[in-house]
Amino acid sequence: MMMNLFSIFDPMCSIMNLSLNWISSLMIFMFLPSSFWLISSRMKLIWMKILINIHNELKPLLKNFINKGNTMIFSSLFMFIIFNNFLGLFPYIFTSTSHLSLTATLALPLWLSFMLYGWINKTNHMFTHLVPQNTPSILMPFMVLIESISNMIRALTLSVRLTANMIAGHLLMTLLSSMGIYMETSYIYLLIITQFLLLILESAVAIIQAYVFMILTTLYSSEVNYVKK
Repeated sequence: MMMNLFSIFDPMCSIMNLSLNWISSLMIFMFLPSSFWLISSRMKLIWMKILINIHNELKPLLKNFINKGNTMIFSSLFMFIIFNNFLGLFPYIFTSTSHLSLTATLALPLWLSFMLYGWINKTNHMFTHLVPQNTPSILMPFMVLIESISNMIRALTLSVRLTANMIAGHLLMTLLSSMGIYMETSYIYLLIITQFLLLILESAVAIIQAYVFMILTTLYSSEVNYVKK
């Protein structure tokens, strides 16, 4: 039972020693709107509307580090995660964001680049950030320890949060659907309605988790790139 339950997260569907399930992470390129038309398609208009809204959302967070295109990495990250989250809701499509190997690959390089940039180029700012303002002198050593641990586990919390939320919803839907063959006909309709509501909830989770991942990485970047005026 447990082996069948967790088999939906097995990436080892392979031919010629290639894990073909991971190809689902590249399916986002199938949905990218074409830019070679004289008149933009509806899909491209929706795509650009989303990107503009994300850009306007991130600008206040990066107001101390404004450069052209500085929100593109975070908006691209958002679109990549949300597409993979939604693709995982379709039957027989592997959910790549339910694996730490992918989420940690997204979170760790970003966190490491922020930390290296901050400690190399803005060492004084990074040291002062370890002690919040108006902290009593007796609590300063503890605050430094707490803030240091908090900074070090940021990549882990980013990746685990996304992975855990995607796994939990998929496991619940799989567990409920596997009970259908043991239920009476009168309860099947209730199960279908419950599954439909769970699907709506998982769609909301897919959007929220991509948004949270993007916002947190943006906040970590804005902390490091803070410019005192």
